Amino acid sequence: MWELTKSFRFEAAHHLAGTTLGAGSEEIHGHSFRAEISVRGTPDAATGMVVDLGLLDARMAEVRKLLDHKLLNNVAELGAPTLENLTRFIWDRVQNAGQVTKVSVHRDSCNESCAYFGPAA
Repeated sequence: MWELTKSFRFEAAHHLAGTTLGAGSEEIHGHSFRAEISVRGTPDAATGMVVDLGLLDARMAEVRKLLDHKLLNNVAELGAPTLENLTRFIWDRVQNAGQVTKVSVHRDSCNESCAYFGPAA
């Protein structure tokens, strides 16, 4: 079993109300994000690849276009713009690129990340 991981970066702003993080989180502020998509499987006999990287790149580009330089509070279907919701949002949009097993989103400047492994069974 192999696991291939690809990542992309995006810049976005958000605001979060009702947390214990204080007034700073309630104001619009931005972050640099890095998203990672992991796909597991056995390499195809003909291509030698676990996943068609062109297909995965295309799905990642579509997601990046939805998130990059956006106010995340205004992104339809995201919900509250938390790391948790970002991972699920990305997961839902890359599923048809292969056997996706994990989506992680990192905010390195805050030393934070969140991983989503799919819906609970």
